[in-house]
Amino acid sequence: AFFFGISKLVYNNIILKQATQQLAIEKKEAELNYLKSQTNPHFLFNTLNNIYSLARDKSDLAPESILRLSKILRYMLYETGGAYIAIEQELKIVNDYIALEKLRYDDSLHINFNYDIEDMKQALPPLLLVPLVENAFKHGASETRARPFVDIHLSIKQRQLSFIVKNSSGALTERNVKENIGLSNLRRQLELLYKDFNLSVQQNGSVFIATLKINLASHV
Repeated sequence: AFFFGISKLVYNNIILKQATQQLAIEKKEAELNYLKSQTNPHFLFNTLNNIYSLARDKSDLAPESILRLSKILRYMLYETGGAYIAIEQELKIVNDYIALEKLRYDDSLHINFNYDIEDMKQALPPLLLVPLVENAFKHGASETRARPFVDIHLSIKQRQLSFIVKNSSGALTERNVKENIGLSNLRRQLELLYKDFNLSVQQNGSVFIATLKINLASHV
């Protein structure tokens, strides 16, 4: 009877531990889904504002902007439902977003985007890179009057990701950026997904720099 009691106690502890682990996984997934549900409308709202500006000015570029946005929405609705996507897919939405912004700024904004990626099939959480790019345009280039620019560099080698976004900046402060919904959500997602990462922002004179580094092998 004593042995049976001990065995039952051990069994109950194992079941409790498994249930606790499953609950933690479900809680993590629920929070990630919540963060994604916040990021997508925020991104859409900002993009629609850009198209509204073009339409208000009766720009011939408004139809093309809507077409670009439809491609982005298709991606967000049908290709970001899973936990991971290939980096080549993430690059598509980044390129489409940059193309959309180019329509808005015409030749007044200098944009440079280059990348060095070892494996284009490398898995990433969807929309991981978009918030930093969006932030550069919304809070940097749009508020700069003289010679605005956005410079983006992505490197993924030996599962080490380095993503650096620089942009001309006006009166932007680090505190303003930390309060930004997109970047706050990004930071929290990183905390849930990776043990080894660093997300930093800094103002260097009239240049704002956002740096994201992730050890992709440190996935939780």
